[in-house]
Amino acid sequence: MTCEQNKLLHEINILSFTIVELNLFLDTHPCNQEAMRHFEYYNRLKKEKCEEYTNLFGPLTIKDAKGRTQEFQWTMQPWPWEGGCE
Repeated sequence: MTCEQNKLLHEINILSFTIVELNLFLDTHPCNQEAMRHFEYYNRLKKEKCEEYTNLFGPLTIKDAKGRTQEFQWTMQPWPWEGGCE
């Protein structure tokens, strides 16, 4: 895994954590508009980062693999036990 790939994956993980935390907050504060704006913002940012990752390094999820090429690229990347998720 390259330094750039590792950095981008780390950013995606941070965004994922932030989204989960905001979701939990919104479960108990459903009318908080500021939290909802943050939730929408971070969801958009994560989507952009995931698209960037997919374009550079291949799909992160099966959903991202759909329609990329004629080959099924999902299985072409290293698996976690092969160092794909370091």
